[in-house]
Amino acid sequence: MALSPSSVGLRVIVFLSLLCNAFPYAPHSHRHRIANHNYRDALTKSILFFEGQRSGKLPSHQRMTWRRDSGLSDGSALHVDLVGGYYDAGDNVKFGFPMAFTTTMLSWSVIEFGGLMKSELQNAKEAIRWATDYLLKATSHPDTIYVQVGDANKDHACWERPEDMDTPRSVFKVDKNTPGSDVAGETAAALAAASIVFRKCDPSYSKTLLRRAIRVFAFADKYRGPYSGGLKMAVCPFYCSYSGYQDELLWGAAWLHKATKKPTYLNYIQVNGQILGAAQFDNTFGWDNKHVGARILLSKAFLVQKVKSLHEYKGHADNFICSVIPGAPFSSSQFTPGGLLFKMGDSNMQYVTSTSFLLLTYAKYLTSARTVVNCGGSVITAGHLRSIAKKQVDYLLGENPLRMSYMVGYGPKYPRRIHHRGSSAGGGGPLPSVATHPGKIQCHEGFAFMNSQSPNFNVLVGAVIGGPDLHDRFPDDRADYEQSEPATYINAPLVGALSYFAHSFGQL
Repeated sequence: MALSPSSVGLRVIVFLSLLCNAFPYAPHSHRHRIANHNYRDALTKSILFFEGQRSGKLPSHQRMTWRRDSGLSDGSALHVDLVGGYYDAGDNVKFGFPMAFTTTMLSWSVIEFGGLMKSELQNAKEAIRWATDYLLKATSHPDTIYVQVGDANKDHACWERPEDMDTPRSVFKVDKNTPGSDVAGETAAALAAASIVFRKCDPSYSKTLLRRAIRVFAFADKYRGPYSGGLKMAVCPFYCSYSGYQDELLWGAAWLHKATKKPTYLNYIQVNGQILGAAQFDNTFGWDNKHVGARILLSKAFLVQKVKSLHEYKGHADNFICSVIPGAPFSSSQFTPGGLLFKMGDSNMQYVTSTSFLLLTYAKYLTSARTVVNCGGSVITAGHLRSIAKKQVDYLLGENPLRMSYMVGYGPKYPRRIHHRGSSAGGGGPLPSVATHPGKIQCHEGFAFMNSQSPNFNVLVGAVIGGPDLHDRFPDDRADYEQSEPATYINAPLVGALSYFAHSFGQL
């Protein structure tokens, strides 16, 4: 039977949609065991959270309905369109450095575990695309990246819903004269990683992302320097580049090697790896320091793809693994009495989620290569890594001394007074949503709501906050931003981890 052009087009769309959801991977199975948590519910909520962080013109299918359009003139100060993207945490500033890292980690989550996400895969991809559409705007001019929208100091002096904000939407950029190899390297990594996500289902968009990643990385490498050098007054102390820019160059090159398979990037890594700190001993992975992530990513090229010249990265990755294994001979990690990995008091949960993701991802690589990790004579198997990651995720979801879920909206007991302007609303007085109070609430008026003891009325479902202190204590205090503030880069790696556990326990 002959098909009309419209029906052919429809079939092509359906076919591409199927391709978009095709990430085959059969994981190590826990199906015969009883799940401690509803990981599928947690996965759904962990992705939904990103809708609450959106800036710009919201789509008609927006599910976090208490949010409205915001930042619609962003970029106009420099006559560039910078509408869209994400607010990083509980404020109304768009910081490009953590936004790019969030994008990379969401993409990595889909690359490794997207085949397990089922109906949530499309939502994860929409979360990625909301970021990459913005990053394409931010990198539209050659040798220039717009890295921040909003005056952070003035923004933090107000407590306003994003829909109301009237603080300066100042625009900050890096260029040839004010370099930023760290933010540029991370942006290149984000675009390259996302290009892999969209390669089959939207090849045109994927090629656009990859071409831009290549151009942005060339800029990062040619004009070297930390972005917090020239932009210190704007980006510090919020997102200073404390670890330098070398880790982002290695990270960006690793993602471009994965996305392009070009020998150019393999050669770059071989020549520059040691200079860029590939063997540096550290065990903290987050928005600032990418060394560990680069080691794990490059170890796959050796373990799974048999790129012999990258053999040293297996050793570098093993060193990281040994540093986080409780009781291992070379362990250098600290844990709370309740068993939570503890790196620092400010937003510690970001390190819990990122480390859990790396443990599960490396376990996947080890399984594929049928090998193990040797820590000073102690053999560490892939199953051991999965077990450690599960304990961390389970703690986050409520298996802790307080029986508190640190994901908003998950479980019977979770943080009710999170440090988040748009969410901090309640019937007793805190900041109402635009839907219930369309009138403008001025800058300083909002602090009365911030200081209220009433629970947040606008529930930011899926938000994972900074978490408990070193002694498993959590005050649920809105003013305590170190423990009570959510952030996109806390949730992004958790998406991958929850996908793995939801599938492993037969919930997907």
